[in-house]
Amino acid sequence: MSSTTIIQLYVFVLAAFVGYQVITRVPPLLHTPLMSATNAISGISLVGSIVAAGGQYGRVATILGFIAVICAMTNVVGGFLITDRMLRMFKRVGGVKGEGDPAQDGAGKRADSRPVAGD
Repeated sequence: MSSTTIIQLYVFVLAAFVGYQVITRVPPLLHTPLMSATNAISGISLVGSIVAAGGQYGRVATILGFIAVICAMTNVVGGFLITDRMLRMFKRVGGVKGEGDPAQDGAGKRADSRPVAGD
């Protein structure tokens, strides 16, 4: 192994360790914005893989570029689907403030039949 390969391997292992430490400490409130940012990064890697697949660098580079396009596209689509699903969890049921209160029925009375002040 050359010294360049050892340095590259060292940087890769260090980046994997730091990335794992950062991701495991993300609070749930910041998870959706972080997912959106990683989707943007995956989009950039998708562009790079399209360039690698479309360039005239040889058959092996084209095949590896094609595999990279499929992997990056799967990551982008999956990330957007998961982000959309997470954002739907935070929507109100009725869509308007005050609607969708589970303690009230459609007439404004409590669903558990307890008297409300003013009845």
